This record gives sequence, C-alpha cells and structure tokens, in this order.
Amino acid sequence: MQLHELKRDTPNKKEKRVGRGGKRGKTSGRGTKGQKARAGHRILPAIREILKKLPKRRGYKLTSIQDAALVVNVRALEQAFAAGDTVTPALLAERKLIRGRQGSKLPVKVLGTGELTKKLTVTGCTVSAAARTKIEAAGGSVQE
Repeated sequence: MQLHELKRDTPNKKEKRVGRGGKRGKTSGRGTKGQKARAGHRILPAIREILKKLPKRRGYKLTSIQDAALVVNVRALEQAFAAGDTVTPALLAERKLIRGRQGSKLPVKVLGTGELTKKLTVTGCTVSAAARTKIEAAGGSVQE
C-alpha cells in the first residue's frame, strides 16, 4: 500500500451551507426573520438566565438542604434504645436512624410520632413540643 492509495473509511462530511442559490432560495430553510434566521445566531442557554438571578455571594447555596435537620421520631427511639440510654446525634447515626454526613455536625430534630415507654436522656438534638412531653412523661429528660 502506498501513501497516495490511503482512503478514509467514511468520507468527510461538509457542514451544510445555506443561502447560496440552488433549490434553497429566499429564506434558505430558516423560516422568516428573527434571531434564528440571522447568520452567526447564538441563543443563550436557559440556565444562564437562572444563574444571573442568583445572589452573588461567597458560599451561597441554591437550596438549604445542607441546613435542614435530620428527623427522628419517638417511635424509632423506643425501638433502638434501651431504658436509661443517652440519645446523641452520633449514636443515632451509628444505629442507622439517621444518615450522617461525614465531617459535618449533624442537626437532628426529634418529633413526637409514636409512643415512648423507656426513660431516655436526649442531648444535642432539637426536640419538638410533642416529643418533649412524651420523653418527660416516660421519666426521661431533654438537654439541648
């Protein structure tokens, strides 16, 4: 095989050039008027408009998912802990009641769904009013 005998498997595909006579006259298949009909037209991506409206601040977050508290119900505490235990965010993560985010402080909120019969001490968690009454009624305490 010689160098001049080399040939591509697929031929070079040329870019379609419109508006140059032939059977594509007048608007050349571009419709009529407007930005899309012009040569060298460029339509801005929709995300750019969204990004422009966001505040220009260091560390600005699109959503406050990172700040949202992880929720645990009193029913789950009843099942996972023995009487007299201390409930902390680290223990909740260890017992897989909450999904922990590595390297960050876990904001946990205890809600009052379910019943509690065991005496528990809850520390380092925010507690709803209903959950607080159930914990204290069972003989436990809440330390925030």
